[in-house]
Amino acid sequence: MILQYLDFERPIVDLENRLKQLHRIDDGTDKSVREETAKLEKKIEKIRKGVFSNLTRWQIAQLARHPNRPYFSDYVSLVFKNFIEIHGDRSFRDDPPIICGFAELEGQKTVVIGQQKGRNTNEKIHHNFGMANPEGYRKALRVMKLAEKFSLPVLTFIDTPGAYPGIGAEERGQSEAIARNLLEMSHLKTPVVVTVLGEGGSGGALALGVGDEILMMEYAIYSVISPEGCASILWRDTTKAEVAADMMKITAPDLKKFGIIDRIVPEPMGGAHRDHKAAAETLKTSLVEALTPLLSMPVQELLDRRYGKFRDMGVFKKKLGG
Repeated sequence: MILQYLDFERPIVDLENRLKQLHRIDDGTDKSVREETAKLEKKIEKIRKGVFSNLTRWQIAQLARHPNRPYFSDYVSLVFKNFIEIHGDRSFRDDPPIICGFAELEGQKTVVIGQQKGRNTNEKIHHNFGMANPEGYRKALRVMKLAEKFSLPVLTFIDTPGAYPGIGAEERGQSEAIARNLLEMSHLKTPVVVTVLGEGGSGGALALGVGDEILMMEYAIYSVISPEGCASILWRDTTKAEVAADMMKITAPDLKKFGIIDRIVPEPMGGAHRDHKAAAETLKTSLVEALTPLLSMPVQELLDRRYGKFRDMGVFKKKLGG
């Protein structure tokens, strides 16, 4: 994997490269090299904390899309065991942007469903850049129904810029497929835990987003439209995406405050792309904590709780007078 860096990461990366050079020439005998190494390590830690404690919403959006960020398939191999993939919607074809299957989470049998982007050009094309067709959402629903039949909890993972807007997708009922998932997930008779891994965009994300517990990675984003899309509509100028990101309140702390999500999953210092294994361990712990109390909850209580959760989102303001 070729490491890539964002502009605001560059000062940290330059110092880290210098630190690597010092480590290469340090044979343990030169006191001045050891002292310089220690100073540089402290400086890197200070700068990293300074940068990542003051990120703008637009910078967090860039982190959510970071090319080295772990994708769903990475978490499957790091978090779960005995994954068995299920293909096809039994109506049209298999849709690679959505991966479904059975897996074990700390000994608990589960069904996992996640959106997959691509790491290189061939993967990106194969997975359609994480943008699912209607058959992808129908495949996901088919697997959810299997989970319900066998009383297995469902774990969904969101990471998409949005549903695929192609003509073929529209002809095959893209909007109906998304709406059907929203309807069916709202009364699925088994626990559902949703996690936003990176980019949660529009209805393409919501089609996997109805659950009993909603988790969100620390540097993920979740919104009805991308900042660029919002800027193009409001100002007809995509260069105002940074302004749009700030206005839209798309980060995990924003959404936690609004009651849209339930938990923020901490990422390693510098983001999940800096340490896939550490990010996966934290996510595993959060998934177990979120899922465990749901497993013993009676089905009707689970459904009532889920209904109330989404019914209570948002605030209505009544205008008085003329």
